[in-house]
Amino acid sequence: MKRILFGITSLTLGGAERVLVDIVNNLCEKYDITIFTIYAKGELEKQLNPKVKLKTLYPIAFSELSIFQQKIGVPLKILWKKNSLYQKYIKGHYDVEIAFLEGPITRLLSSTNEKVRKIVWIHNDISLVFGTGIKAKIKKRLDKKIYRKYQELIFVSQDNLDKFNEVYPKEKIENRKVIYNYIDKKNILEKAKEEKEIAFSETIPNFVTVARLVPQKAIDRLIQIHSKLVNHGLKHNFYVIGEGVERKKLEGMIEKYKVGNSFFLLGKKENPYPYIKSCDYFCLLSKFEGYGMVLEEAKILNKPIIITNTAAREAVRGYKNATILENTDIEIYQGLKEIIQKSKKEKRQEEIAYDNSNILEKIIKLVGE
Repeated sequence: MKRILFGITSLTLGGAERVLVDIVNNLCEKYDITIFTIYAKGELEKQLNPKVKLKTLYPIAFSELSIFQQKIGVPLKILWKKNSLYQKYIKGHYDVEIAFLEGPITRLLSSTNEKVRKIVWIHNDISLVFGTGIKAKIKKRLDKKIYRKYQELIFVSQDNLDKFNEVYPKEKIENRKVIYNYIDKKNILEKAKEEKEIAFSETIPNFVTVARLVPQKAIDRLIQIHSKLVNHGLKHNFYVIGEGVERKKLEGMIEKYKVGNSFFLLGKKENPYPYIKSCDYFCLLSKFEGYGMVLEEAKILNKPIIITNTAAREAVRGYKNATILENTDIEIYQGLKEIIQKSKKEKRQEEIAYDNSNILEKIIKLVGE
């Protein structure tokens, strides 16, 4: 049985993390699979099939590290000592090694091992994910050498591949292809039947988004737009499922704009699907995105979807109940205003035809029998 290692930062509640759990749970009968994480104690660890092995570099959660260790200490250690760490924890045990997320895990698994096939998964717009400034330029230059170590580069959207090609032209970095995110439809539908902890309004529209509280997701912008809409008499509720470094800042904004009775930060939810199922509109109004796996979940639950014009548009291509807004404050405001004004309390609970089993077939072909 072929031995496969998947590497990821941790198995916390995130889109790429959920995709990875679904993939390995569906392939663990065919392959001997190990997941290697940098940090332990991720909420999704307990959702792994018992046949999937789990190893970690640090047996603690990311949140348990000091701010210095989070931002500088650990990333630098992995960058400068990646070869020795690789030799100690990984080398010699696997036939295929897959770095499933950008950043430290991709750098760690790039260590030379000619006997192993190396694959990297890229989930984000690489031209934006590192931000701007000298730090971003250094990372881009370093990662150019890192990506050359991989035989296959897999992108979760065509837009991400196009943006990667702009940053890194096909000079010594080849074999680039798109494989969309896999998601387990049956699992989503079953979990959506569970009860949620709060009741949604029956008289005004309820918007839900699932997103980390980080600058990329633009929740700060959303609070300001929500406040403006409410002040103009357009009543609605916004629920944000997720956690992150911007929580205190966002709580301060909610207090400043006096929208605490209509804009809610619900924190992490291991099962967000009852909330998605019960909402009137599902939103992903980020500054930039990869493919937006949570949009596939919203499609399975047959929800009206509202997104900004990012790579996420690929996820709603052909989906009739989707609205794409230009990625500016005014366009988001105008779009939401029109939606709220026309909103009707219709429930769309029926299942839709949804089958992405061919994605597993593509992954099997990529890895090899």
